[in-house]
Amino acid sequence: MDFDSTRIFYSDQSLLAPPAEFNDPFDDENDDIDQNEDPNNPLTDEQRAALQKKKEDRKYARERRAREANFRLSKDAEYDVRAIQRHFKEFIRSYNLNGQYIYRTALLSAIRRSKHHLSVSLSHLNEYDPTLFSLALNAPATMVPVFEKAALEAMKTMQVQEEEEDMDEEEGGGRTSSKKKIDDIHITFTAPHLQPVELRKITSSHVNKLIKTPGIVISTTRIRSKARKVEIMCKDCGSRKSLEIRDPYGSARLPGRCTEGGQDGERQCSLQPYMVMPDECQYIDTQSLKLQEAPECVPTGEMPRNILLALDRSLVDKAKPGMRVSIIGVASLFKNMADKSAKTSSVKQLYIQVLGIQYESANADSSSSFTPKEEEAFVALSRRADVYDILTKSVAPSIQGDYTTDIKKAIVCQLLGGAAKKLPDGMRLRGDINVLLMGDPSTAKSQFLKFVEKVAPVGVYTSGKGSSAAGLTASVIKDSRGEFYLEGGAMVLADGGIVCIDEFDKMRPADRVAIHEAMEQQTISIAKAGITTVLNSRASVLAAANPIYGRYDDMRSAGENIDLMTTILSRFDLIFIVRDIRDEARDKAIARHVMGVHIGANDSGGNSNGKEEGGNDDDESVAEKAARVAMQGGALDIKTFKKFVMYCRSRCSPRLSQESSDVLASSYVKIRDDVRRRAAENGGDTAQVVPITVRQLEALVRLSESQAKMRLKAEVEAQDIAEALRLFRVATMAASETDANNGQDMVRAAEGGNREEYLKAETFLKSRVGVGQMANKKSLVEQGVGIGMNAGIVARVLAVFCRKGDFLEKSAGKQVYRVK
Repeated sequence: MDFDSTRIFYSDQSLLAPPAEFNDPFDDENDDIDQNEDPNNPLTDEQRAALQKKKEDRKYARERRAREANFRLSKDAEYDVRAIQRHFKEFIRSYNLNGQYIYRTALLSAIRRSKHHLSVSLSHLNEYDPTLFSLALNAPATMVPVFEKAALEAMKTMQVQEEEEDMDEEEGGGRTSSKKKIDDIHITFTAPHLQPVELRKITSSHVNKLIKTPGIVISTTRIRSKARKVEIMCKDCGSRKSLEIRDPYGSARLPGRCTEGGQDGERQCSLQPYMVMPDECQYIDTQSLKLQEAPECVPTGEMPRNILLALDRSLVDKAKPGMRVSIIGVASLFKNMADKSAKTSSVKQLYIQVLGIQYESANADSSSSFTPKEEEAFVALSRRADVYDILTKSVAPSIQGDYTTDIKKAIVCQLLGGAAKKLPDGMRLRGDINVLLMGDPSTAKSQFLKFVEKVAPVGVYTSGKGSSAAGLTASVIKDSRGEFYLEGGAMVLADGGIVCIDEFDKMRPADRVAIHEAMEQQTISIAKAGITTVLNSRASVLAAANPIYGRYDDMRSAGENIDLMTTILSRFDLIFIVRDIRDEARDKAIARHVMGVHIGANDSGGNSNGKEEGGNDDDESVAEKAARVAMQGGALDIKTFKKFVMYCRSRCSPRLSQESSDVLASSYVKIRDDVRRRAAENGGDTAQVVPITVRQLEALVRLSESQAKMRLKAEVEAQDIAEALRLFRVATMAASETDANNGQDMVRAAEGGNREEYLKAETFLKSRVGVGQMANKKSLVEQGVGIGMNAGIVARVLAVFCRKGDFLEKSAGKQVYRVK
């Protein structure tokens, strides 16, 4: 702050109320009622009673004005409200930052635009006067109305000055300046350096204190109108009063007696004489939100906690479900009247009266700050030629195997993501990559999902069997008042991150259909109970599923194994068929690794627990670890890996060059031709469960951009396209070829002794069943076993013949009929 030489300085002592007896500054009346009664002119009983009542009313008014003028912050500190009000007004008028009076300018702008809002930084307030800052923190419910009155006075003063200047300029022009009268101004706070309090750690000690807490908005109510100032009138004598309501969940309590009636011999007013004048009340907009703690902050095994938020005036309709925000507000209590025991119980519900909203970024990761050493280390790491291999080794290091290498590389690409684009016509192209892991049990699919949940900037894990369409997208909830409001699901809460859905095949088909829009358009449209809106769900999907028969059957097509609709399979950029192949050398390697993991965990179990509990490493340690890996190689730990991913996502948005786009386009056309030719060779059926469409071309673009992003390149290079095409071939194309081959190449692909057994089984079946003959499948298998053949191989070869069309199944699959 630049200190102004004309600034009025206040000290903590000048804001304290004087210890002397309070002198009523508002009393302009003669104190004749305090004089003794004249013995020569005695008062009647009625006059004496009226005089006594007037004295009591006068005493009550003095005490009330004293309470308004002073407030007690602690046992030994009582502050003068008027002095604080003058001091805050001076802060608005004289705070100077880099040669500019920012709050004076903001108020002038509000006057011109007829706005009723002023945002104040608590850092500026603390810099200007720590006493004002302390009062705002420790008594916000009392200070905010005082600050608003001060801002309103400052605004009126500047409004008068501006009108006088306009009149001088327009003199002789025949035109007068007219400004809309502003009788209320809303003060909100920003607190970039205020230490946040975790939502589950808000206790009774925080009540009536200013706090800052982060979280995710999970539901919002409709905007309601609430009376801020209630005008009441006595129906007997016509006297009027104004009742101010500050509590967002409070109501006006009408006085039981009229204090104006019954004076000067008039008739006393009846009991409960006041009635509300609705047309003369002042109303403000209010809204209630529900804030839930972020999924990554929820301890294992516990339910996420939420808290009610109360917003009014300029803050309403500023947050939607799924948005990550930091709330600055006052922790307060109210009685929940929906609870039947609320009238007799002393337990009240906690809520936050919101005084400011700090929005996180739309992608939740670009809002993170990085130290210069971190940025230097991350740039050095991205320049390594083997950065791709380093990131691959950092993904779930406890999972090993040849089949996992490409899956880990796909997960690296998914964590980094492509570049989202917005077209001139307003259409948005997603940059998030969706991956499906389909295969046998015990192939570490769920472990990959658990790891991604930890390392993703925003990670939400859910199981398909326990998830519904409303739980994944959004639901409409009916509150105690009978009104409906939205509550976001997993796809909304993971906005800007990754949703990990395990047991994807166990979901009901109707629930899977609900996420079609979220996976491609990345929005969720709601039209229920009179609520029509669109929520953002800009999240990647990492799903794991088992084949329909438990294990992947090579003799069956991909469609029969996967049992998922083509419409949802086309939305996955990469589809991996994970098979548990029985191979002795592979089994030995996996067994050695698993035993090593268990032995290592036993040796370091105690240390790891302590490290996890006390592992709040500072930013410097992250920079050191990243720098060490950049110099020596190795693998990144979860915290460093997560921050590197956040850095790449926030700092780089690569684009395709014309040359790169031509290469991708030609590669896509060649892939389509290969699929078409392969389908023609196998009977001419071009319908596939794993389709190759334009969505797969966009998937190649996103994969190429993610490759460039990990090296912080602004443009996609040839090596990025080559790796994207390789990943696509080993994943989605491999699944597509399985579908096209329809299991027909299994006999030819068998090696060694198995190949001979397959050929022997083929010859046996053709010799037993002639063209045009019918046979029992079970008896054929038993006959093959009788001559020393493997029953499984005979059944598989018979299934291949049925798939090729050489045999037809009859009698519900019990009989086979040879066609050719």
